[in-house]
Amino acid sequence: MGGALLTQRGSERAKRRELELVRDHEEIRENRSLRRTCYVELNRDARQFTTALNRHLHVMRERGVEEADGDALEEAKNAHRDRYSEAQMIAPEEVLMRASVVNQALNKVYGQVKRLERGAPEPGETMETAAQAQYEVWEMLRTMRTAMRHDLGVLHED
Repeated sequence: MGGALLTQRGSERAKRRELELVRDHEEIRENRSLRRTCYVELNRDARQFTTALNRHLHVMRERGVEEADGDALEEAKNAHRDRYSEAQMIAPEEVLMRASVVNQALNKVYGQVKRLERGAPEPGETMETAAQAQYEVWEMLRTMRTAMRHDLGVLHED
């Protein structure tokens, strides 16, 4: 009788361990899926914000900025802000450091563009310096994307 009880307890412990392992595996998979979705959206929205800044600079050079132009830029900025805020709660430190660099650079360019649009640039700010700063964001985006892919276990082949 005692042997049967010990066997039953051992079996129950083994089942509990197996269930815990399955739960842990499922949690890891869900966390990775959540990060993947966040990264896809952050990458997309950061790229769209960068592109919107570029378009806005072109519009400023070619003609006056209209309300629709300003709305498009604000929409891209707001979408990026929302994705970056989400990443701050989900991404590990390595990815968040890269995303922060991109966020700061985008906001810096945005500030330059808006000051130029108002006709009140800071010393040294020109359409050319804003365009150059906007162009430099693309390399920061590549670095951020590489960190995201590394976190997800996507290997980069050279």
